[in-house]
Amino acid sequence: MAKSAATDRCKRIVAGFEKMDALLVALFTESHTAPPERIILDIDATDDPLHGRQEGRFYHGYYRDYCYLPLYITCGNHVLMARLRPSNIDASEGSVEELSRVEAQIRQQWPQVQILNRADGGFCHKQLMDWCEDSDLHYLLGLPRNPRLQATIAADMEAVLKECVANGAAARRFMRFQYCTLRSWRCARRVVAKAEWLPRRRGYNARFVVTNLSEEHYDKCHVNEDLYCARGDIENRIKEQQLAPFADRTSTSEMRSNQLRLYFSTFTNALMTIVKEVELRGTQMATAQCETIRMRLVKIATVMVVSTRRYRLSFSSAYPWPALFARVLANVRAFERAPIVSAPGRPPPACAAALSPG
Repeated sequence: MAKSAATDRCKRIVAGFEKMDALLVALFTESHTAPPERIILDIDATDDPLHGRQEGRFYHGYYRDYCYLPLYITCGNHVLMARLRPSNIDASEGSVEELSRVEAQIRQQWPQVQILNRADGGFCHKQLMDWCEDSDLHYLLGLPRNPRLQATIAADMEAVLKECVANGAAARRFMRFQYCTLRSWRCARRVVAKAEWLPRRRGYNARFVVTNLSEEHYDKCHVNEDLYCARGDIENRIKEQQLAPFADRTSTSEMRSNQLRLYFSTFTNALMTIVKEVELRGTQMATAQCETIRMRLVKIATVMVVSTRRYRLSFSSAYPWPALFARVLANVRAFERAPIVSAPGRPPPACAAALSPG
């Protein structure tokens, strides 16, 4: 009979997935000195191609490959959740459960924060919208086109076509209306549509988003072009994590061990995010991607000389960023001297403990 981790004499290190999930959110909340008024949580799925016979391996028709289908939740540069899943499910599977867990933890720290959930058309399901409305949360979701929606904006599409032909440039209009599906939705919801015609054979371009944001405070153009189009930034976060911390290296045979690998890359990305916000502030690297930071500040050749009182690093004369490295080192020393402030009876912030010496 297999021994438990508590009684095994080998003292194995056992991964606590629930605690790691909570730590990712804690790193995000504790990176703020004051609670924000509003945050936007982006959720999306991506493909993780497989080249063996791993557990949970299935063929995905959209990606045309055998892959996993990991689910991500991000807020700005912070990755709050990365869940490895088999690819024989809908992209939105489990999104309500994951969002509810993440947002419950955020609410514990920031009870008054306004939360906007944002996703593309693959997550436009009644379960997600019903849950947001019942939980007093905002949502902004892409709405897939259908003949009824296209017929609603047909007159506007004809008008922008004439304007495009007359001016030889792209023409667009925005409109807002109430819409309800024939069977699935429980009520009519607000839809913001973009009727656009593009020149040079690009032609027809209609986009729809569904939201419960107030009409009084959010202009229809702002909702579509500023709020929703910014959703694409989560794809940059996913791409960055797959390229630099190698989140797509899920080559072990079991799903659980592959999930552990995904955790490793996610925490690497979280650490690099903290580095950008603390050590790289005020430099041209404050918005750099992980790979750029790794190549310019981490993966560099030096000679270390250790004496009784100090460590001396000798750089190559060809190293092109000595001033940047000196500025980063000064930021690290300033952070080490700063006191770690925490509430009475509460341990130091997780992100501060991660960067504190010792």
